[in-house]
Amino acid sequence: MSSPNYIKSLLKPNGQKPAGRKVWSVDLETVWLPFFTATNTEGVTMIPHEALGAPLRLAYENDGSVKFRDDGRPVIKVVKDIADHVKLIRENFVAGLTAYANGVATKQAEAYKEQVRQNHEAGRPIVERDRQALESAIEQAMAAAMDKSPSEPEREPVPVA
Repeated sequence: MSSPNYIKSLLKPNGQKPAGRKVWSVDLETVWLPFFTATNTEGVTMIPHEALGAPLRLAYENDGSVKFRDDGRPVIKVVKDIADHVKLIRENFVAGLTAYANGVATKQAEAYKEQVRQNHEAGRPIVERDRQALESAIEQAMAAAMDKSPSEPEREPVPVA
């Protein structure tokens, strides 16, 4: 079975990483806005112009005040119309990947099972090495913690009257 071209194209590098606000790890300004403008132009979507014109919005608390992060910066969010469409695309993308994998696993069952076997076999030594390294690190941390002597003797809590 030959993979469809759209699957092959997903696995080839074809551009530089843009820098900017990401939505589903994809640049909002250079990818999503032109894409949704194109889909609106063709009548595939009907995302409001104001959503595409001002895709980043200040977030507000329930009482109407501006929302801030713990570090004092204001919270900026992607407008709901765009976020919802990206979510739909993500869900459809995952469904397409799942359907493709299921189709290959069904049509080429033996070859697929062999790939799975090889994957497990190749990964087994790595998993074992990581398990041993983690066990060793835990043992070392426990030994170091037990070797430490408290700088001051522990005191009994004083009851408050």
